[in-house]
Amino acid sequence: MGPDIKINPGASKWDIRQKVWDYIEENNLANFPRPVHNRIPNFKGAFTACAKVCELQVFTQTAEVKVDPDKPLEGARLGVLQAQKTLLVPTPRLRTGLFNKIVPPQGASKEQLRICSSSQGVKEFSVPVGLDAKVKVDLVVVGSVAVSEKGFRIGKGEGYADMEYGMMASMGAVSESTVVITIVHDCQVVDIPEELIEHHDLTVDYILTPTRVMKTNCLLPKPQGIIWTKLDTEKLEKIPILKKLRALEEQLGKDVTLGVQPGAAQPGLPKQQDKQTPRQSTQQDAERVSPQDCKQEKRPEREQKARLRPARVRKESRGDGRGGGEGEISEKGKGRSGGNLKEKGPDEQESEVMSQRKLPPTVTTVYLGGIPAGLRVSELKTALREREVAPVRLTWQGAQHRAFLDYSDPQGAEKALKALQGLSLNGHNLLAELAKSQRGGKRSGQSNKRLRASAAPTSKTA
Repeated sequence: MGPDIKINPGASKWDIRQKVWDYIEENNLANFPRPVHNRIPNFKGAFTACAKVCELQVFTQTAEVKVDPDKPLEGARLGVLQAQKTLLVPTPRLRTGLFNKIVPPQGASKEQLRICSSSQGVKEFSVPVGLDAKVKVDLVVVGSVAVSEKGFRIGKGEGYADMEYGMMASMGAVSESTVVITIVHDCQVVDIPEELIEHHDLTVDYILTPTRVMKTNCLLPKPQGIIWTKLDTEKLEKIPILKKLRALEEQLGKDVTLGVQPGAAQPGLPKQQDKQTPRQSTQQDAERVSPQDCKQEKRPEREQKARLRPARVRKESRGDGRGGGEGEISEKGKGRSGGNLKEKGPDEQESEVMSQRKLPPTVTTVYLGGIPAGLRVSELKTALREREVAPVRLTWQGAQHRAFLDYSDPQGAEKALKALQGLSLNGHNLLAELAKSQRGGKRSGQSNKRLRASAAPTSKTA
């Protein structure tokens, strides 16, 4: 019997993820949380599939088992605890360390073990495990979005399972004898082209579904450590333990050179074509102006004075089309309206740093609309990386369900438009098109006044 989901030739990892997520949603194959997009799906029958872990011969020979914290793997964590083996669970998004050891209460009942295997138990009954700990992991259980019978695995696109295994390899916690298992729904077993699998991608030895147990006999090697050129300073700031591991490996004389940060200028590429005429300032340009941009670019004295006036003086009716952008702040840490800003979360801080990069004299802007409520900017950036869409600047306006991608030339913007067609996040299809300023004026049936009003932000921090 062939796979339920057919993968088209030339499909990317992101295309495969979307097909799997859409299929699971359309056929109602998942439990809470829904929708499954941008998650490891909590598929129906997950506990049945997880119970097969304890039936494997390799499981009986293990002492320490690492199981990812995903909801569909809860049954596997419970089975490890019931078998009285050491359970290691990675800290969510690796924020506070590599992983924790779950320590149930003495003489714990089955119900207490069930709590220990849940996300609540991971918080309440865990002991941190450091990079210098002498740990020997015999079995690794990971979640997947898609996997092939040959052992090729695709996660949700953030790379945490790959990084966790690479870090364990660096600290000597895993070896060639370590077995890797993934637990998925039958429909998640698809044909994945081998050319999509890179050196840092984790492959699996066993696939467990509610109906099958498959041994893959995968011949591709697993990650031997962290490939630093795949990471950038931004990722290191998000995951402090990566920074610590990098310092340790640097002391050992290893090459820890980082890759180019997304959106940064690529070596050997022309920075800007000559004799390009700067386009006129628009409402969208004004929304993306940051205090840092003001310092970097000299502006006419009259415009500088206008920017120093209180926000209510610079009304829309003046006709200059200038309005504060979401997340735009003054040097004193106050919003344009003069109110104190709440402390920003990591995603907001991240998008603000991106918006303060100095742009070339002219840019071509792509508008990305239909962004679902609750989506984080990091999730959008992951989707952009997967589709190899690298703007010179990303302006995040999640409260208005939109974002703007700036490119140094029209060719780059056109390539991005093609790559973004059909992009769906959290079950919502996103609209990618050239910004109004690049489409030659207003839309049919809309006045200039309406365009300005529709583009004005509604954020309380603006």
